[in-house]
Amino acid sequence: MSKRTLFAALVLSSALTGGGALAADPEVYKIGGIFAMTGASPHYGKVMSAGAQLAVDEINAQGGIDGVKLQLVIEDHKSGSAQAAVAGMNRLIDVEGVKAVLPSFSTVTLATMPIGDQKKVMMINGGGVSAQTVGTSPYMFNIRSMASDLAAGIAHRAAEQGAKKLAQIAIKSEFGDATISATTKAWEGMGLKMVAAEQFQADAANIDTQVAKLRASQPDAIANWPTTPQAGLAVKRMRELGMKQPVYCMEWTAEDTKVAGKHAEGVEVVTDYFAATDENPWSKRFAEAYRAKFGEMPDFYAANYYEGVYVIAELIRRAKAKGGDYYTGERLVQALWENPTFDSVYGKTLTFRKNGVAQKPVAVFRLENGEQKFVKFTTGE
Repeated sequence: MSKRTLFAALVLSSALTGGGALAADPEVYKIGGIFAMTGASPHYGKVMSAGAQLAVDEINAQGGIDGVKLQLVIEDHKSGSAQAAVAGMNRLIDVEGVKAVLPSFSTVTLATMPIGDQKKVMMINGGGVSAQTVGTSPYMFNIRSMASDLAAGIAHRAAEQGAKKLAQIAIKSEFGDATISATTKAWEGMGLKMVAAEQFQADAANIDTQVAKLRASQPDAIANWPTTPQAGLAVKRMRELGMKQPVYCMEWTAEDTKVAGKHAEGVEVVTDYFAATDENPWSKRFAEAYRAKFGEMPDFYAANYYEGVYVIAELIRRAKAKGGDYYTGERLVQALWENPTFDSVYGKTLTFRKNGVAQKPVAVFRLENGEQKFVKFTTGE
């Protein structure tokens, strides 16, 4: 069923069952979060959950939603375990009674999407980039730029800097496969040559074989697709094995900078752009509150999950205003399609497109002295 078909069905259902007496409010509005709290990449879980929890705390400090507080209930997917994610998703729905879930990681989102679809629970992803999460479930929404958009941005950035031959390296995963495919399509679509695409296991400690094959392919530039901390490891070994070509990433955190050390210098990252500016007072308030509570500045992952909570809270308000049995996944989805525009911590507003993906600003950053420095905005078009 398409999202438009579902929307029409929901409108009809609302006309028949909504608009009457307001259903009783729950004691608390529980929002589920499925994050990488342990495993190989706990940095992601740390910042994503921190951003979401800060939003919950702020909304509750302002009285919640008509006096009813929000609660963030977290399940740990152990850095990408589909089994752990599925178990967590079922607990969130069947035990905690959540109507909206914030998943993370492409593998996790894909594993839990069928459950959300079957049990009619809204899902808002702020971390995974797989195109397979787009358009396959009427309950699935994304506030993170997808791999196809980011890969196109990186391909255009490498080409404008003179590269004609590109090599790729990625983890063996759905995310890795999807990113390699999207990049190959974008690169070859510009009439340029893809000379290598190597992959390694997520827990690999030695990737020298794959790096050696990249070197042998003699590329002009390298697209480095692993997530934290393997993105940093790949750059470190490339440089140590004598590769001096420009390196482009779509995932890079402070943990990668620690792993890569001096070799991080000059690496470019194309990803969602969040910056606290005077022109956007909400972004400054968020950044200052985040730093005060967690001792560091927020990255775009923290911003995405902070924003995700605010979107869900606004949808609850909108659904409640319509009356009837408002606190369901169906009614939240209906409320979104009635007005797909929301205030955004990124600045001004965000609008969900027909495919359920919210348009976000994407930018090129360059690593300089351990910090990501803004270079330019890009669309990949």
